[in-house]
Amino acid sequence: MLNVYPRGLAEDHSLLRRDLADQSWVDLIYPTEPERSAVENASELHVPSEPEVAEIEATSRLRIRNDALYMTAPLIFGGGNRPWRQTSVGFVLSKRLLMTVRFAESVSFDRMAKEMSEAGEPDPTAVFVRLLEELVDHLADLLESASRDLDDASHSIFRSDLPNHLSHETAMLRQLMINTGRTSERMAQIHYTLVCLDRMAKFTIDRAHDWLKPDIAARLQSICSDIASLVHFAEGLVSRVQLLQDAAVGIINSDQNEVMKVLTITSVVGIPPVLIAGIYGMNFKNMPELNWAWGYPWAWVMIVISALLPLIWFKWKNWI
Repeated sequence: MLNVYPRGLAEDHSLLRRDLADQSWVDLIYPTEPERSAVENASELHVPSEPEVAEIEATSRLRIRNDALYMTAPLIFGGGNRPWRQTSVGFVLSKRLLMTVRFAESVSFDRMAKEMSEAGEPDPTAVFVRLLEELVDHLADLLESASRDLDDASHSIFRSDLPNHLSHETAMLRQLMINTGRTSERMAQIHYTLVCLDRMAKFTIDRAHDWLKPDIAARLQSICSDIASLVHFAEGLVSRVQLLQDAAVGIINSDQNEVMKVLTITSVVGIPPVLIAGIYGMNFKNMPELNWAWGYPWAWVMIVISALLPLIWFKWKNWI
């Protein structure tokens, strides 16, 4: 799909060089080969292919070709109730045109396209900066959502009225660990995207300073400052994830240790009575207690005392 802003193109109109004379942004979504060729012929700019956009080397993500800046960054698409997806997007910025090449639908790009259609911004660098601001705002919203998820997980883990049923509590904590793990993975993707956007902004300031307007450069510096604060916020959330997962594991281990302690005490308490019952259950002819009138009550007293003594000992040692 080929979209041109701010004025757009007539339907079924082939793209010519004169059509881009008063345009500032060309947005290519899943571009076909004819669309790529048309844009390259009309703009004299290279349209990156999907493999080129997906390259991860720093020299491939940020480069200059014929006085145009070629930049790529992995962006987050989705969030909220929409499926989460990270896909690289290509940005080509020249003095007279901004071109984006993407292979996913984006709310941020759609919002920017609507704004462009209404405002009609003629400066491609201003469009580029506004698009970066929109993307950073979107990532900030995702971080805020992740922070709320961690708050919910924290309240569930550290609340005092956890279920008494061990299996239910363990299942709940296990699900919380899975959720926080997914949140951690998403924050790692957000962190990487923020770093890439920060590199793009700094690369633009450094390599396009000859034709950047002072106010555009100032806005790019502001974007870098916002990204730095978001990176610190994301790093703090990652630390919270580690804390919550360690706490959940610790609670599960503590509950399992309590179960093992009960089983251990039960087994220890049960050994002496079993021993006494085994002794008096032997069928030897000359057992002294065999003909005692109180032999049976005596055996029961011995069994009860032998069971109580370990319990008293454990209590005295504060083991139970």
